[in-house]
Formats: sequence, structure tokens, C-alpha cells
Amino acid sequence: MNAGAHLRHRLRRFGAGMAFYALIIGFCGVVLFPVYWMIVNAIQPLSHGMQYPPPMIPEEISFLPFTTLFENYPVGRWLVNSLLLATMTTLIVLALAVLGSFAMTFLKWRGKAAFGLLLLMTQMLPEALVVIPVYAMYRNLGLSDSLPTLSLVDAAFILPICIWVLKNSFDSIAEEIYEAALIDGCSPLGALVRTLLPLSAPGLVAVSVVAFFYAWNEYLFAVTLINSPDIRPVAVGLASLKVMLDTPIDRVLAAALFFSIFPVIFYLLIQRYIVAGLSAGAVKG
Repeated sequence: MNAGAHLRHRLRRFGAGMAFYALIIGFCGVVLFPVYWMIVNAIQPLSHGMQYPPPMIPEEISFLPFTTLFENYPVGRWLVNSLLLATMTTLIVLALAVLGSFAMTFLKWRGKAAFGLLLLMTQMLPEALVVIPVYAMYRNLGLSDSLPTLSLVDAAFILPICIWVLKNSFDSIAEEIYEAALIDGCSPLGALVRTLLPLSAPGLVAVSVVAFFYAWNEYLFAVTLINSPDIRPVAVGLASLKVMLDTPIDRVLAAALFFSIFPVIFYLLIQRYIVAGLSAGAVKG
């Protein structure tokens, strides 16, 4: 009886494990299949991709979509514009998020809890709700159609969540360390720069990644505020390819694949810091 119950228990555990792994594999398949399909159709001739049923494995490798893409569209300019935009946004967010999270963690002032709640409430506002007022304001000020202007808008929208991410990193630092720096003669700003920032490096990396990827992928404000073709970022450039009826789909997919490489490389280089930064604050001290 005991042996039979033990066997049934093991069978149930085995079945539950198999169901779990099947669910994980199915989820990964759903998520990764569009990426695989983009790669397949970007490196094979258009005629093969238009077959029915389309080949799941490339029958012929061709880099013609990439060569024609670079010859006919300002892909390099779009890439440089997005790198500049993402870098400016990241620097602005880092500077403001450090000060905001420091004030929320180590300084004592009235309304700190209400301010934190207000930051969270701003995340409930969709971009579409404010895009027209933002456009009207910047147009009246003569600041539209500029990458620095767009970086300010992107930074404003991603800043609240970045403050909270960095605050979690500061929460993992014992308050006694900050107080000891003050006793040693540091000003609050000096203690922040010399003591707290080196200890919160994973949080700074996590904030940089969040801000960089947001600015890289943001489309609504970019397409609204940017009118000059010379300063289009990647998101607007890709959208312009899709609306051109004479642009073959293989070129669009080749552009999407090319522009996906740089964020992936950026993520792989610093991935070990991201989890540490996002999970900081789970254990304090």
C-alpha cells in the first residue's frame, strides 16, 4: 500500500513536471517564433518567403535585403540618431533619478510619502493622453523637431519608475553608512557621490538599461515631435518603411533585425548587473 501510494505520488510529480516544462516550452515558442520568422525572412530571397506554405528553414541564404536596405535608405543615420537620443535620455534620467531616490531614501522631509505616491500615479497616464498638449507646448516654445527636446520628453515619462528602481537599491544600503559619512565631514551631496553611488552600481546599471531601452523603442512622441527626415530615430524610420507600399517586406524585416542587434548586444554585456539592480532592496543591510 505504501509502495503504491509512493508510486502514485512520484507519477503525479512527474506529470506535473512534464506539464510545467511543456507550458514553458510552449510559451517560449510563442515568444520566440516571431523573432525566428523575422530572421528567416530577412536572410532569404523574397520569392521564397512569399511561397505557400512558406519554408520554415531557409532554402537559400541571401543578404540582398540588407544591401538594398543600406543603398536606398538612411539606415546609418537612423541608428546614430537613436544612439544619441537614448544616450541623452539615459544621462538625464540618471542625474535626476539619483537625486530623487536619494531624497526619498535618506533625507527627511514632509510629504515624502505623498511624493512617492504621486510618482506612481504618473505611470497611470498613457502617452496618448498627453501627446497633443506636449506637442502644442513645444511648438509654441519653438522646441519641436529636435533630438534634445525629445530626450527631455522621454526622460520625463520614464523618470518615475527609474526613481523607484534606484530607491530600491538605496534601500539595501544601511543608513549607518550614510550617517558615518556625514560624521566624517561629508556633506549630503558628498556622501551621495563618494559613498552611496559606488555601493549602488547595480541599481545605476538597471536604471540605465530601463531608460536606454525606453528611448530606443519609444515611437509616439518621436513621430509627433520629429518632422525632419534627417533626425528620425529608429522607431520612426522603421515605421516609414512599413507605410511605403513599394518597400518589400524582406527589407523591412532586414531593418528590424539589424536594429535589434545593438540593444541585444548592450543587454548581453551588462545582464549580470540588471537582476542585481532590479532586485536590490529585497534584503536590507
